[in-house]
This record gives sequence, structure tokens and C-alpha cells, in this order.
Amino acid sequence: MQMPKPSDADKDFFRSVVADVPGVEVKPMFGNLGAFVNGNMFAGLFGSSVGVKLAADDLAELGTIEGAGPFGPAERPRGGYLSLPPSFTAEEATRWVNKAHAYVATLPPKKKKK
Repeated sequence: MQMPKPSDADKDFFRSVVADVPGVEVKPMFGNLGAFVNGNMFAGLFGSSVGVKLAADDLAELGTIEGAGPFGPAERPRGGYLSLPPSFTAEEATRWVNKAHAYVATLPPKKKKK
């Protein structure tokens, strides 16, 4: 499996739609980026695709929007995540990333490996 590489513009876009608030950390993941809260990823960048982890109702709603689809490698897309449509503006993407952040912030913190 070959990992797609995001462009600098893709990375800039991703960072622009992730809120710069206490507790949120954006860090590299396999040449891409992930946004985390309490150690749990709520949004990711895979090539040029922005993916979000959402509650079931929001996931179903996003799934009805044209252009939304699986997030991650085609062979193993990430469960609970969907890619945002590439046609989304920064404002639209920010709305969904904020929903993902709010949802994942309610999950138990991820325990650090020793």
C-alpha cells in the first residue's frame, strides 16, 4: 500500500480548519497529519482528503452529501470516519471538523503506551 503525500497547500488547508484551542494537537502521521484531542484522533489528512470521526447521526448525515466517502487507504478505510467532499469550502470543512472535535472530546482519553 502506497501512502499518498499531501501537498503543502493540503497541509495548510487542514491546519486552517482545525481549531487552535487548548487540548488540540496536530501532529504528523505517516507523512500526513492528524488532529487529536485527549490523545484521540478526530480529524486526519490522507493525501488531499480530510477525514473526520463523527457520532453515528452526524456520520449518517455527512454520508448523504455528494463527494463524501471512505477515509484512508482503499484496502482498509478507517471505521467511524468519512472524508469530506473535496468541493467543501474552508467554512464547510471547519463546521464538520468542529463537530468531530466536539464528539471525540467526549470519548475517554487515550492511555499512553509505556
